[in-house]
Amino acid sequence: MNRRKGILLVLIGAICWGVGGTISQKLFQQYGIDVNWLVTVRLLISGGLLLFVHVMTKEKTHLMGVWQKKRTVMQILLFGLMGMLAVQYTYMASIQHGNAAVATLLQYTAPVMIIVYLVIRRQSTFTRRDLVTVVLALAGMFFLLTNGSISTLTVPFAAVMWGILSAVALSFYTLYPISLLKQFDSLVIVGWAMLIGGGALSLIHSPWKVNLTHLPFEAYVYLLFVVIFGTMIAFWFYIESLQYLSPKESSLIGSVEPLAAVVTTVFWLKEPFGLFQWIGTACIVYMILFLALYQPKK
Repeated sequence: MNRRKGILLVLIGAICWGVGGTISQKLFQQYGIDVNWLVTVRLLISGGLLLFVHVMTKEKTHLMGVWQKKRTVMQILLFGLMGMLAVQYTYMASIQHGNAAVATLLQYTAPVMIIVYLVIRRQSTFTRRDLVTVVLALAGMFFLLTNGSISTLTVPFAAVMWGILSAVALSFYTLYPISLLKQFDSLVIVGWAMLIGGGALSLIHSPWKVNLTHLPFEAYVYLLFVVIFGTMIAFWFYIESLQYLSPKESSLIGSVEPLAAVVTTVFWLKEPFGLFQWIGTACIVYMILFLALYQPKK
């Protein structure tokens, strides 16, 4: 029963992530929502809700622990700005300039960047598994972005650059907070990081100075989904699934996120996708599955 619960949680979380990206694209393109405003609002509200969930479900005294030492204060500030804010903003900017499918798939090339970084730092050796991963990622990106023709990009250059930056930010987001997560609950780390990122961006783009009265009712529903389900629920459910499943199982099932983004972008938003772009999509999705399933021999 617990295993089934874990599978259900991670499936809902991953699908919410993927669909949330597609809905964000609709908000940008059809309703003229500003990417700066949306990123700020989703970070502030989701961060506050995650901390509220922690207070209601876990030890309240752990909430402020991250602020009691100068080292952890600097770490959470850096993670909030260079990790959380960077990965959220670059991903949304890639969607705004392109589409959710390409943005999500580009972001999922982050494992290749992590492999390269660890090899350069001599914290890891380059294995056959790494070679397969790199080849799949590069082939996937080539077909996805060019549709098989090197003469032109089928995706706007700005969307490609933001998508690659999103993968870089996700790599940092994955590697940097390891020491923090050994000391504090993940909901505390991510909740505070969201508030830090949202607070910093609100100093530049105030979330209160916006006029939303012209929006139809359905646009408010889409906004609510992106903030609550596409951000807060998505992360919370994924974290909760780790109580019932192994990280390998959760990451494997979580690979439905790019699938959800591609399917909803193509069939709901009617974005054109060529044959070679589908081949590129298959390469990147297979790379994700390969990373989750393949266990190198000790």
